[in-house]
Amino acid sequence: MSQSMQSLEQNTIQYQPTCALKAMRARAQMYAQIRRFFAERDVLEVETPILSQAGVTDVHLASVQAQRHVGGKKQTHYLQTSPEFAMKRLLASGSGAIYQMCKVFRDDEHGRKHNSEFTMLEWYRPEFSLKDLMLEVTDLLNVVLAQRFGEVRPAIYSYKHAFMDRLDLNPLKATLAELKDACRRVGLNLDLGDDRLGYIDLLFSHMVEPSLGFDAPVFLTDFPPEMASLAKTRIDEDGELVAARFELYIEGLELANAYDELIDADILRGRFEADTAEREKLGLHIMPIDEYLLAALPNMPECSGIALGIDRLLMIATEQMKLEKVITFPAEIS
Repeated sequence: MSQSMQSLEQNTIQYQPTCALKAMRARAQMYAQIRRFFAERDVLEVETPILSQAGVTDVHLASVQAQRHVGGKKQTHYLQTSPEFAMKRLLASGSGAIYQMCKVFRDDEHGRKHNSEFTMLEWYRPEFSLKDLMLEVTDLLNVVLAQRFGEVRPAIYSYKHAFMDRLDLNPLKATLAELKDACRRVGLNLDLGDDRLGYIDLLFSHMVEPSLGFDAPVFLTDFPPEMASLAKTRIDEDGELVAARFELYIEGLELANAYDELIDADILRGRFEADTAEREKLGLHIMPIDEYLLAALPNMPECSGIALGIDRLLMIATEQMKLEKVITFPAEIS
């Protein structure tokens, strides 16, 4: 290839970042604000490994695999989808309140509000209830979003009531037939077989989620118990079993996910094993169960924890509609 041809080919390759310098500065400012916020509250910044021998069993999350040698033996390890498991081992070891800002990875997640590599802020508060954590999240929002919104006062809205207000259907009680009929009524003509939870999620993502958090940020609480993941369950005011967790929404965008953390190792092992069985049924990669986490749980304090997407928070702060406008190099050009 001639030198001129090589030069022409090089000129067609996009090497520049997809975000502007202004967005990079906004990110740096937000990091400084977050670190100052937690320093003032005596919450310790920690760092844990990005690679681990085990990963999440959740059938809706796909971990990125990596090969590395440990003690001369080649092993398959996994890039973290969240620092949760390692941070809980620190909590069980007496760390007290902790937070971390780090890169996390979820395979094949790309789009307007997704990238397979993104930045997460995660923190844990021993002896905090979910209401305590909501107050702290509100305080943080009033620091990092002050330039755009001034003072924010989030509303609290249960998953059940958000669903009923939009679709006149209680997702905790609805039968598979009722959910399928609701999908047909709103034009969601996907065949998910007998996956009741899949139909709930389909209706929520298309009909409920896009309307959340426009008048004010919304804490969406009390999810269906099948969505408990690593959260406790509880009985709500109507006597129905729900997952003790909340998500934060602003302008239709999910920003954070919080749990009243489950610390019963036997229950969690059962959930992991149920996930594994479902993965096997669906032909998905079988994830090793994190025995270190299960060993740590009996020593872990009662606490609430939350994971917040920094990149999405930057989208809100800088009024951007696409994730690529607040990150330097998305997966397509990294």
